[in-house]
Amino acid sequence: MPHNVKTLGVLGAGQMGGGIAQVAAVAGLTVKVFDSFPGTIDKCKGVHIKSLGKLVEKAKITKDAADAASARISFVDNLENLTGCDWLVEAVVEDVNVKKDLLAKLAAMYPDESVVLATNTSSISITELATAAGKGAHRVVGMHFFNPVPLMQLVEVIPGLQTSPEVVQRTLALATAMGKTPLEASDRAGFISNRVLMPMINEAFYAWMEGVAKPEAIDGIMKLGCNFPMGPLTLADFIGLDTCVNIMNVLADGLNSDRYRACPLLKQLVSAGRMGVKSGRGVYEYPGK
Repeated sequence: MPHNVKTLGVLGAGQMGGGIAQVAAVAGLTVKVFDSFPGTIDKCKGVHIKSLGKLVEKAKITKDAADAASARISFVDNLENLTGCDWLVEAVVEDVNVKKDLLAKLAAMYPDESVVLATNTSSISITELATAAGKGAHRVVGMHFFNPVPLMQLVEVIPGLQTSPEVVQRTLALATAMGKTPLEASDRAGFISNRVLMPMINEAFYAWMEGVAKPEAIDGIMKLGCNFPMGPLTLADFIGLDTCVNIMNVLADGLNSDRYRACPLLKQLVSAGRMGVKSGRGVYEYPGK
């Protein structure tokens, strides 16, 4: 089944939203990006220039293709101006209330039921988010990209309880057209990626807290012994320690099990403002961030 998408609307110009916009534009789609936070749009434009430039340097795409992709992306800082889209992907903060509020607004803005409302959530129930769309719950679907979006191959596709089979098939087709490999997962807390990954990261914090090994040794052992590209504590810093805590809470509540609760040391670091790379310090220090 074809995806029938010409203009993709992306909600959020941060790391994830900006990456989704770039990949869609390279694939030939017209892209409109919304973000209301001051400076975020300018930052996103700079990231696109740098990222597309790297692809040209590595001969992944031509200079003309990069320029054409950049020209296909436009930005708006007012949600009311996000018009003319036939597919929408929200990539805002991982907060159920924020996402539901946004999806409710999008459902009202786009009453045409052929317009899919996709969410890039990494852990929140698609079925719960879809309730915000009212009678349009059947057109809400999880479309979970991975960071950095231009480089990571996977898109986790998650239908909610009411998501129509047609929407699922169109989502698989769109992800494929964007050069990704879509794999389907059921709507359970954390889906597959975070249900498997986050407890491992959490266990690494327990190992550190209990004095089993220092962070450098924990990461080194997992890299050299398990062939991971980076250790779990380093990865946590890149994800954001606050995000890790939030996802563990979603897992614990959604799966009704305290074994998924965040490690006390992980929560303590967040309380101290050590969020990871974005704050300049998490498990490790990142001077200049």
